[in-house]
Amino acid sequence: MTTAAPGLSPAGPAVQVPVPPTAEPALDAEKLDVYRVALDAQAASDALVPADRRVLRDQLERASLSTVLNIAEGAGRRSRKDKRRHYAIARGSAMESAAVVDVITRRGLASADECARVRALYVRVVQMLTKLDAALA
Repeated sequence: MTTAAPGLSPAGPAVQVPVPPTAEPALDAEKLDVYRVALDAQAASDALVPADRRVLRDQLERASLSTVLNIAEGAGRRSRKDKRRHYAIARGSAMESAAVVDVITRRGLASADECARVRALYVRVVQMLTKLDAALA
């Protein structure tokens, strides 16, 4: 076996094809606006609940993460029936997340303005998933 100098293969110079920095492959979910809004809502909701409120924090984490993950899984499915099922689960999880935000607001555990901003993101996710479901029906 022969070794080649750096940049050369035994058959000759190595060919490197330039890859544009924006040519990163996108998953199906990354093409959906609802996925991006759900990610924003999930990230924003993480900061709402104080660490000492473990039950509320855990519930919001589970529901918000379920929203994002079910959107991603639904986007990756091929059949309309599977897509609709995952989007319906994501929609329910987004509504649950909004309800937890309502509890946080009512208990005064976070600022009303921040809660309203996060809740508005979840309302938007529910609206988008409702339209997506109708389009797949």
